[in-house]
Amino acid sequence: MKVLVIPDVHLKPWMFERASELMKEGKADRAVCLMDIPDDWRQEFNLDLYIKTFDAAIAFAKEYPDTLWCYGNHDICYPWNQRETGYSKIAPWTVCEKLRVLREALPDERQLAFLHRIDNVLFCHGGLADEYVLEYLPAKIYNDVDAVIEAINGFEAGELWNDLSPIWYRPQYYKGKMYKPRKLLQVVGHTPVESITKKGNLISCDVFSTYRDRKPIGTQEFLLLDTVSWELGGVK
Repeated sequence: MKVLVIPDVHLKPWMFERASELMKEGKADRAVCLMDIPDDWRQEFNLDLYIKTFDAAIAFAKEYPDTLWCYGNHDICYPWNQRETGYSKIAPWTVCEKLRVLREALPDERQLAFLHRIDNVLFCHGGLADEYVLEYLPAKIYNDVDAVIEAINGFEAGELWNDLSPIWYRPQYYKGKMYKPRKLLQVVGHTPVESITKKGNLISCDVFSTYRDRKPIGTQEFLLLDTVSWELGGVK
């Protein structure tokens, strides 16, 4: 299956508009969004932009109802009442309400979760570390990938609001082993990179994030990935 990956959004509604154009052009069969929809540099009081961005996400979800959505730390911090860089004190109700609308717009609410799998490709915001699975899940399900995903998708802040969790982990900076590296390819955002990169069983694609002055860090390309062959490319 050819998948279009929408990485960290951070209040850029035009990303969904461009992604929709690419889907209409037949570039991919399905989309996956790594979220972090709210929050960006010095936008804490721009509530209109929060609304516009979430509305664009919801419209995309309705237009492409089989899209999978992976919570990021900036999304889930609002319902969990956790403070985060760029957290808006005036946006909690709006973000929580828009997340509810997004969830209810999906054919299956499980399409909005922390982890998703298509074939042998695992999608999540930060990355699933082997150490995390060993620490937080029973040893008896370690080799059952679907059971691991289901268990983590049922976790709350107590298990997930830490640097090792799939919404916070930055495998680009750590040398720890990823979960099932011989079996699973992982696609992640969260950590800004200059270009879409593949290292071992990890693809990093957060190329839309910006510096504090709003200048782009990366190439602003969408990842196109064949989940069977693992062939990848980028499209502006």
